[in-house]
Amino acid sequence: MSDAHEAVSIDQLHVVEIGPGCTRRDLPGQPGVRIWIVDMEPGSQWPHVDHHDRGEAYYVLAGEVIEGEARYRAGTYVSFALDSSHQPRTETGVRLIGINPVAETVGVRAP
Repeated sequence: MSDAHEAVSIDQLHVVEIGPGCTRRDLPGQPGVRIWIVDMEPGSQWPHVDHHDRGEAYYVLAGEVIEGEARYRAGTYVSFALDSSHQPRTETGVRLIGINPVAETVGVRAP
């Protein structure tokens, strides 16, 4: 049994500017899974409609996110179906941790 692991400070990860008031930090993960942190400033909206052919899920760490007319506060887990789209926004600001399944590496076949 291996005890190999990796620990990172979220706030020290590279910040990717997605749009006005919206940033993403990519966390290290396992093949086939993308894990990220999104921070959105008060009054911001994701700059485009996100489409996820493989689905998406996130957990609201702090603040509140709005999806359509639904509001999700800290402590809420939100899961999107395969082939779904959304465009989150926030009035208060929000921090999310999200998960996306990703396509397999080119040239590697699933068992």
